[in-house]
Amino acid sequence: MSDLTFNKIAGAVLATGLAIVGLRELSSGVFAPQEVEKPGYLVEVAEAEGGAGGAAADAPIDWGTVLPTADVAAGQAVFAKCSSCHTVDQGAPNGTGPNLWGVVGQKPGVHAGFAYSSAMVELGNRVPRWDDAQLNEFLSSPQKYLPGTKMTFVGLKKPEDRINMIAYLRSKGGTLPVPAPNPAAAAAGAGAPAPSAPTDGGTAPGAAAEGQPTSTGSTATPATGSGGPAGQGSGAPSPGAPSQQRGASAASPSASSDTRPAQ
Repeated sequence: MSDLTFNKIAGAVLATGLAIVGLRELSSGVFAPQEVEKPGYLVEVAEAEGGAGGAAADAPIDWGTVLPTADVAAGQAVFAKCSSCHTVDQGAPNGTGPNLWGVVGQKPGVHAGFAYSSAMVELGNRVPRWDDAQLNEFLSSPQKYLPGTKMTFVGLKKPEDRINMIAYLRSKGGTLPVPAPNPAAAAAGAGAPAPSAPTDGGTAPGAAAEGQPTSTGSTATPATGSGGPAGQGSGAPSPGAPSQQRGASAASPSASSDTRPAQ
């Protein structure tokens, strides 16, 4: 092998090594790894429901009270989140989801021209119509309310958003009349405490008057002693009663003549 051939081979090897080192440095500069402050994995935890540390469950809604005062314009603004999949005007075509004209009061899964999921069709066989309560529960979490539905929307978490949007959907061909207000449901939703009832069929605590049966069926003890001289009455006198009884005996001649010293 001549010196020239050796130099050629050595130069090729050196050039290849330099090319490899250059490409490695270049790629490390382009795709530089980002160091994290603390190693670990991101774990998404579902929001807690109820309990001492979680949000309280939604109170029952009195639709006869909230619908007349609902903000339809705010409901239309909330519906903008749904407009990418649904149309709501009469005669408008279906989108990714069905047209929602007249959905309030309509049977689930029957809008013409849309291929519903089997879960929605089965819901239509069980539920006669979309009413306010059904829509409220569905809109809060479609996948939780109806597993298997094609609707992948995460839901509206705020009750006022759902109320306003249902009022807006009612204005778009809804056929369901607004129910009458239910004051009892409104009071329960406001957190009004229910009156406590006795569990044993007797009078509520503190309601028994003197001489009337208490909750255990016995007669309430009078506040002062009665019958006979002091210390010989049928009931135990309350503090201060003996002195009042002796004063009453002294004021009555017959009582003083008949009273004998205690033996």
